[in-house]
Amino acid sequence: MDKILVRGGHRLEGEVVVSGSKNAALPILISSLLTSDICEYHHVPDLMDIHTTLKLLAGLGVRVEKVQSAAGGMDLLLQAETITNLRAVYDLVKTMRASFLVLGPLLARFGEARVSTPGGCAIGARPVNLHLKGLAQMGAKIERVHGYVEASAKKLKGARIYLDLPSVGATENLMMAATLAEGKTIIENAAKEPEIEDLGAALIKMGAKINGCGADIVTIDGVDRLHGAKHDVIPDRIEAGTFMVAAALTGGDVFVQGARADHLDAFLFKLREAGAELSVREGGIRVKGNDRAGSVDITTLPYPGFPTDLQAQMMVLMSVAGGVSVITETIFENRFMHALELNRMGADIRLEGNRAIVRGVENLSGAPVMATDLRASVSLVLAGLLARSETEISRVYHLDRGYEHIEKKLSKVGADIKRVKA
Repeated sequence: MDKILVRGGHRLEGEVVVSGSKNAALPILISSLLTSDICEYHHVPDLMDIHTTLKLLAGLGVRVEKVQSAAGGMDLLLQAETITNLRAVYDLVKTMRASFLVLGPLLARFGEARVSTPGGCAIGARPVNLHLKGLAQMGAKIERVHGYVEASAKKLKGARIYLDLPSVGATENLMMAATLAEGKTIIENAAKEPEIEDLGAALIKMGAKINGCGADIVTIDGVDRLHGAKHDVIPDRIEAGTFMVAAALTGGDVFVQGARADHLDAFLFKLREAGAELSVREGGIRVKGNDRAGSVDITTLPYPGFPTDLQAQMMVLMSVAGGVSVITETIFENRFMHALELNRMGADIRLEGNRAIVRGVENLSGAPVMATDLRASVSLVLAGLLARSETEISRVYHLDRGYEHIEKKLSKVGADIKRVKA
């Protein structure tokens, strides 16, 4: 099992390129199930979760052709012309919750599907009841049998669906299912993330009739069939934010190529409030850090609020900021596990339910630490960039799920970081 070794104290300077968005690519790749035609995707990140999705699709019968892109990431050709299996097995779904998104497309196109329930995860429970309730409103018969969801419908019907929470996964699943349903589907209190907009853009290129992606209400008029399309995946806003924190943390000067200010508004506001100098330019954002950040309070919220996926990274910055900050996590109930590891590196973080009280210290010290989830793992890398002496991060397979060659990218802008075999 690999480890990441980081020796801190180096100011980051230069340019780093943001990969394609993992959270946008996953549902877009799965949407290829909605047509028998070839779908062509570009700027797909070369990540463990992407390869898991491709393995899942191939297991269903999708033809997958991978081409390494000269611009980084992957170019992919997918064709679901001959689907030989309508069952998504537990071994794949348990490793990546996004696998559950095959339910809507399979049900809409083939009239049935059998998909394992994903269960809980390290950062908290994310039940799929909103997915199932919406599909049932569209006329699907839903049964839970031996840990699987078995769904069937001769033809899905358009429906008016209200989501009790603006769930990203439920919005995506129901959008895809509705593209081939009979009549109009209206999803109220829909998730508004940029990844939802990107999925909508890909579906529209396939012939779907969708209005309102990125708004509270999404309207889909069902069509008889969809066709193939070409689509470029948007840049990963969470990776972009991570590199921006790295620059601010080290007092660096980094141009984050591909970062989109319109996808990061709440995060940029807090980063500026902490003292970072930001310049939005064509093609990206330049970040200049100061000697020491100022403390800011943060509350995670559904988009367009402050993203929960950047909470751990900002906690690292606040751990060495001047003053005391309060970070409130409202999305997941168990997303402060990185705080305990940061305290082992000298941080002063006290947990009170869904709040973390962070008292800034002068510096952090390197230590052996263990990643517990994707965003927690990258927060430890960031802490290592600043810490005195060496930080050894184990269980970095979490990191590989969401960051494409992060050690190489950070090395190019001056970090002393390397991957080693344990």
